[in-house]
Amino acid sequence: MRERTFAARREDGWERLDALVARAERSGLRSLPPAELGELALRYRSATTDLAAAQSRAYSPELTGYLNRLTARAYAFVHGNSARGGWSNVATFFASTFPREVRRSGRIILATAALFIAAWIVSYWLVELRPSNAYALMPGELIPNISKRLHDSNFAFDPLTGPAEASEIITNNIRVAMSMVAGGMTLGILTLYEIIFNGLMVGTYGALFSEKGFGSDYWATIAPHGVIELTSLQLAGAAGLLLAFAIIAPGRLRRIEALKANGRRAGVLMTGVAGMLVIAGTIEGFVTPQRSSELFRLGVGAVTAACLAAYFALAGRTPAVRDPEDSATAHRGP
Repeated sequence: MRERTFAARREDGWERLDALVARAERSGLRSLPPAELGELALRYRSATTDLAAAQSRAYSPELTGYLNRLTARAYAFVHGNSARGGWSNVATFFASTFPREVRRSGRIILATAALFIAAWIVSYWLVELRPSNAYALMPGELIPNISKRLHDSNFAFDPLTGPAEASEIITNNIRVAMSMVAGGMTLGILTLYEIIFNGLMVGTYGALFSEKGFGSDYWATIAPHGVIELTSLQLAGAAGLLLAFAIIAPGRLRRIEALKANGRRAGVLMTGVAGMLVIAGTIEGFVTPQRSSELFRLGVGAVTAACLAAYFALAGRTPAVRDPEDSATAHRGP
């Protein structure tokens, strides 16, 4: 793209960023309302991408110098404000940044969920039809020898060991989620494998426990923590596929620029996933093992599902600006 065309397309955004920064310099960051604070962060991110593009394309020193100065001025407010209060930024992330990214990535998340559910349903049907099919779907060492309810086998540990159990569960789940994200760098092949494998595992185990007469206990046992845990794994899968899309279909950006842009989005999703898995692991370590009725455990699962749905649907819905990069980045995927 020629420099003049590039500048003509982007200069409105630069001028708007300059105006926001000038106001912050004159009157302080607190003078900007919440919507404009969000706009400042988004336009700063867009300007840094433009600066990287201008440098990689060897545009004139005048243009790169202007963008350098502009992003340096904005940096002091975007990241300086971050350093001001860590807990405040954590709250802002989970109250706004994370749920907005989930909604923005909605189509790709729904696609990962559909693949997971399809694997779940197919594996359940096949194993219910013939239990020996479990060995065709899962490694033999992962097929349990079922003689009692899941609640009495996997969750029969001493409540005093709850903190240690929760810590181990959280660590393992975060490791799985990170592998799903990293799988995006294999063109999404490993990410898709993890999504399908997890679906096969849930469906296969469900059918095996049902075949032994423990089906209702199985679903009631995984319900309290499973809604959050399985949702978080779909988000991790979507983050991995965002990286894959940047490699496979970078659109009008260079592949490295597409990876940077989608890498930021994947980072937001993965950070949120880590928080969700901490909650899920805590529930799995302290709530799921309780000797409660199936109805109570299913109720806890229903409450977590309702809370998750409300959170992702409503959180962060203050007047928001559209990310200025959106209109120029076809590589972003679904």
